[in-house]
Amino acid sequence: MRADRLTPSEVRRIALGAQGFGDRRPISQVGRNHMRRAIERTGLLQIDSVNVIARAHLMPLFSRLGPYPLDLLDRAQGRKPRMLFEYWAHEASLLPVEMQPLFRWRMQRAERGEGIYKGLAHFARTRSDFIEALFREVEMRGPLAASDFEGEKGSGGWWGWSDTKRALEWLFWAGRITTHSRRPSFERLYDVPERVLPASVLDTPTPSTEEAHRSLLALAARSLGVASEQDLRDYHRLSASDAAPRIPELVEDGTLIPVEIKGWRQQAYLYREARLPRRIERSALLAPFDPVVWERSRAERIFSFRYRIEIYTPAHKRVHGYYVLPFLLGDRIAARLDLKADRAGRKLLVQSAHREKGAPEHTVDALAENLSAMRQWLGLDQIEVKGRGEFDKILQAHLES
Repeated sequence: MRADRLTPSEVRRIALGAQGFGDRRPISQVGRNHMRRAIERTGLLQIDSVNVIARAHLMPLFSRLGPYPLDLLDRAQGRKPRMLFEYWAHEASLLPVEMQPLFRWRMQRAERGEGIYKGLAHFARTRSDFIEALFREVEMRGPLAASDFEGEKGSGGWWGWSDTKRALEWLFWAGRITTHSRRPSFERLYDVPERVLPASVLDTPTPSTEEAHRSLLALAARSLGVASEQDLRDYHRLSASDAAPRIPELVEDGTLIPVEIKGWRQQAYLYREARLPRRIERSALLAPFDPVVWERSRAERIFSFRYRIEIYTPAHKRVHGYYVLPFLLGDRIAARLDLKADRAGRKLLVQSAHREKGAPEHTVDALAENLSAMRQWLGLDQIEVKGRGEFDKILQAHLES
C-alpha cells in the first residue's frame, strides 16, 4: 500500500485486521488467553442490557473466537486475577484493568459535575450528605446493589431512579465505587476500588489529562487501524475540544499517519503499526454494538452499508427487523438477519434474513455455518427460519438439506 493513499479495499482489510478478523479462530477450547488477545484488539466491550440473543458484551468475542464458555467473561471481570473493570468509555463498557488510570480525568470531571447528566450533577450538589452516607455503607458492607438498600424503590428505568440509585450512579461516575460483579438479573454489585482493582493498577500514577487523551486516541487508532478524527474520538467518547489538540501531536510523533482515501471527505489517519492483510477470509455475525459497526457513518464509509438499529422503531415501520445482526463475509457485509434466542422453545429464531446487493454465491453456506455455531454456543437445539422473503426461503432450504 502507498504510505499516503489507501484504496477502499485496503481500508476494509486494515480495519477488519485491526479488530482481529485477520486472525484464525482458535482450534482448541477457547480460554482466558484467547479472550485476552481478542480484547486487546477491540480495546473494550460495550455493555447493553438487551438480551434478545445474548447480552451485547458477550457477542464480539463470539464473532472473533467462535463458541466459547459463557462464564469466561464473568470470571475475567469478577475473579482474581481480575482482567476487566466497568466504566464509561464507549457508553458503559468492560475495559482492561490497566486502562483505569486513563479514565481518572473523567472521574475527576464527574466529581465536579462535568460531563455527566445535568440531573445527576444537580442531585450531587443538593444531596451530598446522602451520597456520603451511602458511600460509607458500601465502604463498610460492600459489595452491595441498589436493591439491597431497604425503602428505596424506583419506578424503573432512568427517569424512575430512586435516590439510592442516583447516589450510586454518581459515585460510580466519580470513580469512588466500581462494579464488583453482576447478579444473574444483570444488576450491578458495587464496591470500593480498593477491594476490586489490583493494587498495581491503584498504585499507577495518574497521567495528565492531555496524556490520557493522547493514550486513548492512540488505543482507538490501534483498534480501528485507519480512521477519521470523529472515529477516533467516538471510540472512547472524547469531545472535539479534548481530542483536536492531541491529533497533531500524535501525527508529529508518528503514531498517526495522515492518508487519503477515495470517497472520504474527512482527513483519515493510519495507525503506525496497522497491518494490511492480503485478504480477509473470516465470516461472522456482528452484534449491533460491535466496534466494526457501532459508529454507523463509519460502517457506511467503509462497507457502503447503511445500518440502523430498529429496536425503538414501531414494528410496522421496521425495514429489517427488531434486533438485526450484520453478517460479515470476507471484507464485505453480505447479509443482515433479525435473530432471537427462544430459550423456552430452545430455538434460534431467524425472524428475517436479507442478502445485501453483490453478496457472493456462497453467502448462504457461510451463514448457515455461523448460525449453527451460534445455536451451539447458546445451548439451543434447533434453528427455525420464520421469515417469508426470498432469501429466508433459500436459507431455510439450505438448513434443511
